[in-house]
Amino acid sequence: MTRPVIGIIGNHYLLNDEYPAHAAGHMNVEAVARVCDALPLIIPADPAHVDIADLMQTCHGFVFTGGRPNVHPRFYGEDLTDAHGDMDEARDALALPLIRAAVDRGQPFLAICRGFQEMNVAMGGSLHPEIRDLPGRDNHRMPPDGTLEEKFALRHDVTLTPGGPFARMFGAEVVRTNTLHGQGIKDTGERIVVDGHAPDGTPEAIYIRDAIGFALGVQWHPEYKADEDPVSKPLFEALGRAVWAFRDGVLRAA
Repeated sequence: MTRPVIGIIGNHYLLNDEYPAHAAGHMNVEAVARVCDALPLIIPADPAHVDIADLMQTCHGFVFTGGRPNVHPRFYGEDLTDAHGDMDEARDALALPLIRAAVDRGQPFLAICRGFQEMNVAMGGSLHPEIRDLPGRDNHRMPPDGTLEEKFALRHDVTLTPGGPFARMFGAEVVRTNTLHGQGIKDTGERIVVDGHAPDGTPEAIYIRDAIGFALGVQWHPEYKADEDPVSKPLFEALGRAVWAFRDGVLRAA
């Protein structure tokens, strides 16, 4: 049987500091192929090259990946400052309307890190430019040094809402995750429900209220060791079930 297609939103890169490329991390591709049992399709993050209507017809679900550039603050009514870091307005112009289209249609998607922030902004929310600068907040950024394993190490707990979709999925109300982000949710968008928090109060897990399809976002990076991590694996398995069901004409919420 032909596997359903999951579109993986890519990012812009310069190879060898000179050759422009669109790419997505191997970990995202591997999680989709192995855990979701779906066909991974890397999508260039630029509406000049891809059309949302075409993507909705080609893909059965989406993964909105992490990425170093941040969502431009003009999309939530704020001015750009140095604290906002690097921007990728081409990805903004694709990802934000694609999230809204997926919500409207009930097309399954998982939003990760930058994708988590895109999900909130797409629904009318806003972001803090730098979490570590807020009183009482921790530094959630990737450690600057160390091996890949050290950078993606589990660093804090996430406390989930009892009986919520994430607690049901994981079979636990507290899970341990990595953390590799600088920005975070400030004001929640319309229908965005925060379902999990870090110890310092930073939102870490969200979903769309009354969504007709699978519409979840996490601030951490579950693609790392997704086929063995006890938190990552059930998350991608649930996305896979939703995508297979959508391919077969069945809507499945979280």
